[in-house]
Amino acid sequence: MSLVYSEEQRLLADTAAEFLLARSPVAAQRRLRDEGTAEGFDDALWKEMVDMGWSAIPFPEALGGLAFGCMGLGAVFESIGRNLSASPLLSSIVLGGTLIELAGSEAQQAEWMPLLIAGDKRVALALDEKPRHDPAATELRAERQGNGWLLQGDKSFVADGVGADAVIVVARSAGVPGERDGLSLFLVPADAPGLQVSPMQMIDSRNHAQVRLDGVRVDAAALIGQEGSAWGALDAALDRGRACLAAELLGMTQNLFDTTVEYLKTRVQFDVPIGSFQALQHRAARCYAHLHLARSAVMAGLAAMDDPKLDAAGRARLASLAKWKVGDAAHRISREAVQMHGGMGVTDELDVGLFLKRIRVAQAELGDADFHCDRYGEFVEAQ
Repeated sequence: MSLVYSEEQRLLADTAAEFLLARSPVAAQRRLRDEGTAEGFDDALWKEMVDMGWSAIPFPEALGGLAFGCMGLGAVFESIGRNLSASPLLSSIVLGGTLIELAGSEAQQAEWMPLLIAGDKRVALALDEKPRHDPAATELRAERQGNGWLLQGDKSFVADGVGADAVIVVARSAGVPGERDGLSLFLVPADAPGLQVSPMQMIDSRNHAQVRLDGVRVDAAALIGQEGSAWGALDAALDRGRACLAAELLGMTQNLFDTTVEYLKTRVQFDVPIGSFQALQHRAARCYAHLHLARSAVMAGLAAMDDPKLDAAGRARLASLAKWKVGDAAHRISREAVQMHGGMGVTDELDVGLFLKRIRVAQAELGDADFHCDRYGEFVEAQ
C-alpha cells in the first residue's frame, strides 16, 4: 500500500492546484457566501471540473469512468480543501454516483451514470436524521404500496440537496432503528409529489438541505439494489466519501498551517518576528507533527479504497482512522491558527475564520471523532 501519490496522481494534484488557485480561490468562496447563492457553488466552475474529467475519476471504464481510483480523487480533494472550493463532487459523484455504481440496476446505471459524469444531472444523498451521523439509526419508513413504495419521514444535513435533480433516500423497510439490516435505497426525483427540500443555514455557508418526504410514492424502479440489503453498498460509498472528505480536511489544515507559519515569520512585535519566540516555535512544531501524522493516515485511507487485497472491514477501519486523525489535527491546528493570529484570527478580514468554519462542518460530516473512534474500535476488537 503506497502512502505517496504516484507520478500520474502527482500531475493530477498539480493540475488541480493550478486550476483551483486561478479559477476558485478563497476569494471566490467569499463572493458565493456574500451573494447567498442557493446552490452554494458556481455552476460554470462545476462544468469546468467536469470537462477536466474529475467527475469520471472513480468509476470503471465500463460505466464511462477513468478508473483512476480514490487516490486520484484524493489529490483533487486536497486542492479543493486548500482553496475552500465548493462543488458537488463529493455529494453527487463520490456518494451518489458510487451508490448507483455499486447497487444500481443496469437500467439505473445506463440512465444515470452518463448524466452524472457529464454534469448534466446531480443527485444528493439523504441519510442523516439526527444531529450526529449514524446510518444505522435511520427511522424514515418505506412501506410497500402495490407495486411501489410509500416514503414518510425527514432527513437533515443533506449536502448539496438544494437544486439536486434527484435524492437518494436511505429508508428503513424492515427492522428497527439501530439495526443495519432492513435499510433500502430509493432514487426519488426532485419533483416527486410530497418531496420538500428546504435550505439549512450552516456556518460554512455551503448548500445543505432539510428534506421532508410527506407520503412520497415511488414505483418499484426507484429501488436501488435489493430491498432491505443496502448496508454493504451504503457503507462502501460512505467510506469513499469519508476518505475524500479527509483529503479535503487535510488540504484545509495544510493551508492554515502554511498561512500561520508565514504570519509568524512576518508579524513583528518588540522589534522581532514573533516566530522567534520559543513558545510559539514549540506550538508550531507540535502542529507540524500532527499534520504529518494526519497526512499518513489520509494517504492510507485513500489507498485502502483502491486496494483489492483488503476486505470491506479493512477499508472501513482505515477510512475511519483517516477521518478521525485528520479531524483531530484540523481541530488542533485551526485553534492554534486563530490564537497565533491574535484578535485578527477571529475577524472576517482574514481567511482563517472561513477555514475554521468549513473545518468544523467537515469534522462532523459523515461521522465525527466519537463516531469514528467507536467504529475503529469495533473493527480492531473483531480481528
